[in-house]
Amino acid sequence: MKTATIVVVDDDAVARELLAEALKKEGYNVEAFGSGEEAIARGREGSVDLVLTDIRMGAVDGLTVLREFKRTSPDTAVVVLTAFGSLEGAIEAIKQGAYDYLAKPFKKEEIKLVVERSLDHCRLVRENARFREELKGKEDWSPLVGSSPAMLEVYKLVARVSEGKSTVLLQGESGTGKELIARAIHANGPRRENTFVPVNCGALPDALLESEMFGHEKGAFTGAVGTKTGLFESASGGTLFLDEIGELGQALQVKLLRVMQEQEVRRVGGTASIKVDVRIIAATNRDLEQLVKEGKFRDDLFYRLNVVRITLPSLKERQEDIPMLAHHFLQKCGVGATRAVRGFHPDTLTLLQHYRWPGNVRELENAIERAVSLSRGPLLTPDDLPSAIRQAGSEPIQRVESAESPGEAYLTLEEVEKRHLIRVLKEMKGNKVKAAKVLGIDRRTLYRMADRFGVDLGDDGEGGEAAPVSN
Repeated sequence: MKTATIVVVDDDAVARELLAEALKKEGYNVEAFGSGEEAIARGREGSVDLVLTDIRMGAVDGLTVLREFKRTSPDTAVVVLTAFGSLEGAIEAIKQGAYDYLAKPFKKEEIKLVVERSLDHCRLVRENARFREELKGKEDWSPLVGSSPAMLEVYKLVARVSEGKSTVLLQGESGTGKELIARAIHANGPRRENTFVPVNCGALPDALLESEMFGHEKGAFTGAVGTKTGLFESASGGTLFLDEIGELGQALQVKLLRVMQEQEVRRVGGTASIKVDVRIIAATNRDLEQLVKEGKFRDDLFYRLNVVRITLPSLKERQEDIPMLAHHFLQKCGVGATRAVRGFHPDTLTLLQHYRWPGNVRELENAIERAVSLSRGPLLTPDDLPSAIRQAGSEPIQRVESAESPGEAYLTLEEVEKRHLIRVLKEMKGNKVKAAKVLGIDRRTLYRMADRFGVDLGDDGEGGEAAPVSN
């Protein structure tokens, strides 16, 4: 991993060198400058991850440094430092795009934590930009978002079947993107210039669905005031997508089988057969083989449909694709044009990746759309997500009642972690090095945990004894 480059700007030579030396000990590549002019010149050379700048300096102050870096290198995080009691300058800096501010004098561990957060923010912004670049040029319907092994197998099958005319059966849970895959097969095949017609077989009763699919003649039934062309005729030369095929009634199953065998339809109330040339792609979230065994689905129709079967993975089976999908849906919401949202806070992506997504990709898209509509800042935060997703990130331990304490509710996992952290710190007498070793984590992770739970670690220089932490 590339070592982060940090620029320190302060006209106080002692403060500048102390800060630079502390950050160098943490393994960062640090460049220190005594004036705003020098820092801005360095910024024009590129490759700066973070700037720590004092506000009050000579002719070129910290706000000017901030503005110049935001103009020439918007991905660089900027933290402003102030030695004055008034926070007006710091607040103004935040308004102009600073990531954070610190009031002097500050604790060594405090600045280290802010630096880590700032660099995480910088990395996130750059990942957002990379995601947007990778998604640039994709059509809105494109399902080709994600690179998990499960989806790569789907892509391979889509590529192979697109050029042919074989019937395709798409299986997968609701919301996994079956219609998007069907559209991709159509759009990449020889029928792409002709019509793609979707039909939801579970949306209408069989009598109306028959008329929709095959058409009807004038007077065929009450209300049939004219001749109607069916969807099979409308899709001739193109593709007919039969979604939720497992909901089709027995009578319609027979008629669909005949159409597939003969490649001709007969309108309701008509006697003439009409030739059609339709490629059929069917989709279902049900187990058709089980329905065949139960006598609810014709085995001969199943075999007609099951020429090429593509099984779509659920979102929990392709969790590594969630960040890419999330950025894809963020882009679809029109961010960057009329909205100020640019990306995701790291905690938000963590929640998205740990949620089980019973509604799959469709539920993720709805969650992102909701978050964008509620967001008040440039990054989507956990508070912008639906409560079900937030709650899943801190599920309470299962409630168990005992004879000694009937009705007692156990702590959440987060509260257990917090109390365990405090206990270990007390037993180690505040020694953070020993506490981290007992917890099996490094010191940076210890500081992140302490910050998340609001635990004061005290100040122990380079990791010696610190005051015990109280709850």
